[in-house]
Amino acid sequence: MEANFGDKVRIKTVKEEIEGILLESSEQGIYLLKLKSGYNIGIQKEDIVNIEVVEKKSEEEKRKESKIKINKTLPAIDMIITGGTISSRLDAGTGAVSWLTKPEDLLKFYPELKDIVNIKKIKVPFMKASENMDSLDWKEIAKAAYESLNDKDCQGVIITHGTDFLHYTSAALSFFLRDLNKPIVLTYAQRSSDRASSDARLNLVCAARAAISDIAEVMLVGHGSINDDFCYALMGSKVRKMHTSRRDAFKPVNTRAIAKIFPDGKIEPILSYNKRDDNRKIKLDNSFNDKVALIKFYPGMEPEIFDYLSSRYQGIVLELSGLGHIATEEARKNLLPAIKKAIDNGLVICAAPQTIYGRLDPFVYSPGRLLMKAGVIFLEDMLPEVAYVKLGFVLAHKDWRGKIKEKMLENISGEISKRLEE
Repeated sequence: MEANFGDKVRIKTVKEEIEGILLESSEQGIYLLKLKSGYNIGIQKEDIVNIEVVEKKSEEEKRKESKIKINKTLPAIDMIITGGTISSRLDAGTGAVSWLTKPEDLLKFYPELKDIVNIKKIKVPFMKASENMDSLDWKEIAKAAYESLNDKDCQGVIITHGTDFLHYTSAALSFFLRDLNKPIVLTYAQRSSDRASSDARLNLVCAARAAISDIAEVMLVGHGSINDDFCYALMGSKVRKMHTSRRDAFKPVNTRAIAKIFPDGKIEPILSYNKRDDNRKIKLDNSFNDKVALIKFYPGMEPEIFDYLSSRYQGIVLELSGLGHIATEEARKNLLPAIKKAIDNGLVICAAPQTIYGRLDPFVYSPGRLLMKAGVIFLEDMLPEVAYVKLGFVLAHKDWRGKIKEKMLENISGEISKRLEE
């Protein structure tokens, strides 16, 4: 009997027999099986001796898959699906990876989610790779999360998102949504759901555990190591993608994780956090000024860049080297006069560290002191990406004009660490 996707099969290899549900695989030469445990494994076709169909997928099962089963005894959450690898799979017709445009498709790959939470609503505001997002998308996600958290029956929100610019969105939500009453959990996958090596299963399971926890924070939840053993919950304003492909690509910067989360539901707190309070009134403020830019100082940078920026932008975040250095008086291309002119013309210039880890200190060397005297705002250990988002947020508030430096240095969402930690 020929095996089809969705059939329960028993595969005999040269070493063992393995039983599971046959899935569509995006990897040539690989049979993909979902085991009873919920894990996906891949088996090299060349190692297979025989495939036996144990049970054919019935038409009734196919119909059931198109519906979201509701277990009203479980805590209710909402999911916001926005795109990215976690929401993609192989398109067998084209051989390319395409979106899981139906929410039910995601749950088909990871049915264990429905054993942890009651997925009350699934919202799909858009389906985009994260590099195609902008501030309008951040606003839309924030509004959708705000509406969910104001639903008394909703215990938390999971947001699935692409990895590359996930930390921009987590930073935006950290500023847009204040006084959280319940968890907002962003999660991701480095490898699509139909691959044997996908990291989506553990990330989604741990995200579900976090969404019904008492951690009322904007947090990013994903693999804590390269293995499928646990996840970290990381602060939305202190996290960065630090590897192109590893499962544990996201790391906390200058701080520690909020908590360690295990798939069985065990949660080990590491930092203090804002606790759940269903009676707290959440605030939505998703104002954003797009006339901001993020640029990196590099050797040989032309001073004219600042003339260009000051004519088109209202604020920039400048990534400085070391403790806060750029080319100054001893350099052939002294940037100080151009920076001072741009600031005098109304351009807000903030400084963040290129090094990612560590804190700027303008008082150690003369370049830092000169920049500070010129009016550059040194943002301590704030991540450049977070500083970019925060500057757009601050500049959008007309009533904060005259208080921009004060607001940029105000620790609104834990974006500035009083004490640096590894």
